[in-house]
Amino acid sequence: MSSASPEPPRNATEAAPKKGHGTEPCTRHPRKGLPAAPARGTLSAAAAAGEADPRPRARSSPASEGAGLRGAWRARAAATPSKMAASVLAASCRAGVGCRGQRPLLRLRGLCRGASCSSAGGKTHFGFQTVSEAEKGAKVYKIFENVAKKYDLMNDSMSLGIHRVWKDILLRQMNPYPGTQLLDAAGGTGDIAFRFIDYVRSRWEYQVRQKLRSHQNLSWQEITSLYQEEEHGSLGGSHVVVCDINKEMLKIGKQKSQQLGYSDEGLSWVLGNAEELPFNDDSFDIYTIAFGIRNVTHIDQALQEAFRVLKPGGRFLCLEFSQVNNSLISSLYDLYSFQVIPVLGEVIAGDWKAYQYLVESIRNFPTQETFKEMIEDAGFLKVDYQNLGSGIVAIHSGFKL
Repeated sequence: MSSASPEPPRNATEAAPKKGHGTEPCTRHPRKGLPAAPARGTLSAAAAAGEADPRPRARSSPASEGAGLRGAWRARAAATPSKMAASVLAASCRAGVGCRGQRPLLRLRGLCRGASCSSAGGKTHFGFQTVSEAEKGAKVYKIFENVAKKYDLMNDSMSLGIHRVWKDILLRQMNPYPGTQLLDAAGGTGDIAFRFIDYVRSRWEYQVRQKLRSHQNLSWQEITSLYQEEEHGSLGGSHVVVCDINKEMLKIGKQKSQQLGYSDEGLSWVLGNAEELPFNDDSFDIYTIAFGIRNVTHIDQALQEAFRVLKPGGRFLCLEFSQVNNSLISSLYDLYSFQVIPVLGEVIAGDWKAYQYLVESIRNFPTQETFKEMIEDAGFLKVDYQNLGSGIVAIHSGFKL
């Protein structure tokens, strides 16, 4: 639901920037006729209080290198668009061609596809229902608010623990190195973030041991000095930001972090919307979203935001329920999904409707090929996917090149 296997995802997160993270505001001219929006990389009073900020966020200036939260994540300044691209952008906005959040150029890459398309009048899907876009956002938020405390237990129950295997496969595909800056959108209770920390810490410690073995005759003082020179914390400078739109999910994630013994080193929790991420351009090496993009109202907008916050060369990874490609398994899967999962939701989480929505939202999600095209439309290259469990879930991957 949010960032695990059988879970409707969300998107967002909370927390003020940590010490060492830049907080100087990004500069940008507001659009004509609109009030100035808060600068990226800074938290409004509402966000600092743990509330979603309803105000539109301004895109960061390409020249604001190191501004906002990007300062802590070794970001590079975004390339300045050419005059021709700028003129096309301005013309498309004047013509009203697919403009949303001042990013029409990416919208023009292809037609709106699949679950992100809403009909005229601001309507969209909520499971098998047709609702207004605002109503869907409120309903999805309420679902995760209600099930947050039982979210992880339900994931284990519904998937018989298989969601853990899927997430481990995602980490192996990611293969992060020490120093990697990761954004886990719709990260909820932290499953991906904790796996990332464990993976990077193990890899960093291995590198340190290898360097020590290459110096067999060092004194104790020299060994200590080597550690001090090489060490940037036990994660080698890596950092993961868990971003989720739901305060309750983040609250559970923080509690879980303390219970499992994870410190604040290399880990931040930020309240934010995947469609309007509160981060500067070119801030992260990897963007992940696990079982979350299905719950986003405008999937294409979330994909464009993922592209924006990734550094050149950065990687997009999405773990999500998909379309089963085996007829026998598909029939059994449908039977289990519609007849068993809602019952489990009522018994374990006390919420039949939340898990009925979960099942319906999976059936509404685009096919593997359609979602691949949507990722390409957002600007990603070398897009591919891997089916797991005969297509019950799929991992989509793409690069910002």
